[in-house]
Amino acid sequence: MERNEVESKYKWKVEDIYPSDEAWEKAYSEAEKSLNFSGYKGKLGKAECLRDFYRAQEEAMRAVERLYLYAHMRHDEDSRIAKYTAMQSRAMSLIVRFSSETAFVEPELTALPDSVLEGYLRDSSLSDHDYALRQLIKMKKHILSEKEEKLLAMGGEVYSQFQNIFSMIDNADIQLGEVEDGKGGKIALTHGMYSVLLHGDDRDLRRRAFERYYAAYIGLTNTIAATYYGNVKKDVFISRARGYESCLQRALDGEDVGVCVYNNLIEAVHKNLPAMHRYIALRKKILKLDEQHMYDIYAPLVADAELKLSYEEACDLVVKGLSPLGEDYCSLLKRGFAEGWVDVCETSGKRSGAYSTGIFGLHPYVLLNYQKTTHDVFTIAHEMGHALHTYHSNAKQPYAKADYRIFVAEVASTVNETLLLKYILSTTQDENMKKYLLNYFLDTIRTTLHRQTMFAEFESIAHGFVEAGTPLTSENLSAEYLKLNKEYYGDAIVHDEQIAYEWSRIPHFYTSFYVYKYATGIISAISIVNRILTEGETAVRDYMEFLSSGGTDSPVELLKIAGVDLTKPQAFEAAMKEFEDTLARFEEMMLKK
Repeated sequence: MERNEVESKYKWKVEDIYPSDEAWEKAYSEAEKSLNFSGYKGKLGKAECLRDFYRAQEEAMRAVERLYLYAHMRHDEDSRIAKYTAMQSRAMSLIVRFSSETAFVEPELTALPDSVLEGYLRDSSLSDHDYALRQLIKMKKHILSEKEEKLLAMGGEVYSQFQNIFSMIDNADIQLGEVEDGKGGKIALTHGMYSVLLHGDDRDLRRRAFERYYAAYIGLTNTIAATYYGNVKKDVFISRARGYESCLQRALDGEDVGVCVYNNLIEAVHKNLPAMHRYIALRKKILKLDEQHMYDIYAPLVADAELKLSYEEACDLVVKGLSPLGEDYCSLLKRGFAEGWVDVCETSGKRSGAYSTGIFGLHPYVLLNYQKTTHDVFTIAHEMGHALHTYHSNAKQPYAKADYRIFVAEVASTVNETLLLKYILSTTQDENMKKYLLNYFLDTIRTTLHRQTMFAEFESIAHGFVEAGTPLTSENLSAEYLKLNKEYYGDAIVHDEQIAYEWSRIPHFYTSFYVYKYATGIISAISIVNRILTEGETAVRDYMEFLSSGGTDSPVELLKIAGVDLTKPQAFEAAMKEFEDTLARFEEMMLKK
């Protein structure tokens, strides 16, 4: 389907950012003129000068963010249109220029005596920046000289190219081909259609789709390996330049999260792998397979229970499922569906997957590639969780504190998914549907907790290789991935040779040490949801305070507002127990005579 065939009600309103490309060009010209901060250089030791700088910085950055958002969204509508690719690149150039022009700030501030910085923390006129200043004091030792910071900032455009290259391979250039549908016809493979087929009950079609899909990536494996190697080498370079012991330490330090959270997650999941293996073995038994393959891992275990809802029906269900969050939250949800926040349909050249994005002073946006599957219904809830988190933070916090960490973003999205799932489970009278949804919940935990943790461990291994001086190649990346796949999925499944190359199709690997946040997100979400459903209004009030807190503190501290403490094992243990309890309930229902 081409974009011009889609009804306007299923398209996001990019016009809310700029009414036209011409308006964007005018704004671009104006923004270019605002990126000059040389007048503040050498003067940040005075509180009034720092206040003036922050005001000018905010004005310029908001203009640049708006330019980038428009170009980025237009590009994602159809990555084949060179005009928008160029506009996105130009906007990114402004971001890099902004970073370069303000590169003097952190070195100048960190060169100030601690007494001056601590005085700034007590200055009420600088209160919008108190958390950032506290982080600056904490990270003093990793901030370089002005000249060095400027050089690093100038390299921003180069650093982003590895992600851009993979995006172009994955969304524009890769030829996924076609598969026979078993009825004499052929199905054109897209990222979205591959997911649909893999979740289908036709095993031969799943196998053909699996083999054809991976053949496309295997054909490009050396190119993709080189691209990923470049991305990891970039991480190593920046980490060493800033004096970090590892890329992981730098990534988590930037999020104000301790490395222990990452390591504790992997340790907790490893302890729970026997339950995961038990589930995989149960799948094999239910499917009555002599051999279970990786293309069977998403096969439905309960026939004819897939939710096949229109987009409108899916939205209605999401609103009902999220009703425990209160009337105000649900009213805002409905507004987002009705007022052009969401781009719904899969079209040629459109970016695959789903995401939420937004900037201060404007409503958020959500990109979908909606198919009539249960997974995509939950994707709506997930991405609107991000969107409404953005909305609440922007509404309650000043610009300097509105931008929350990605770590907590995944909590908001996963709370929505978990609430929706529990709602459907509790309201359906169909025993077959209950079985299906229990299976879906197990798969949600498997894919969001176990699978993302496996990804996180893979990233740690890959970065460890490069930190030790070992180049990344298709061969060693695939070998390590296959080893992890065997460890996480166990002996009740055939580890097909194609699955060794799964690393080559994961776009999140180009935002290093990102995926673990999905896992900590579902761990936190399970705790929050259970509290909301048992405590009601008090828990909802705390959760809304959390959603409105933006970036006012470290994510670990902000989660404590909602009743979750990731520095202690209880939250991890609760999520593991949720998986085991659900598995036991599912086993009983599926195996009883």
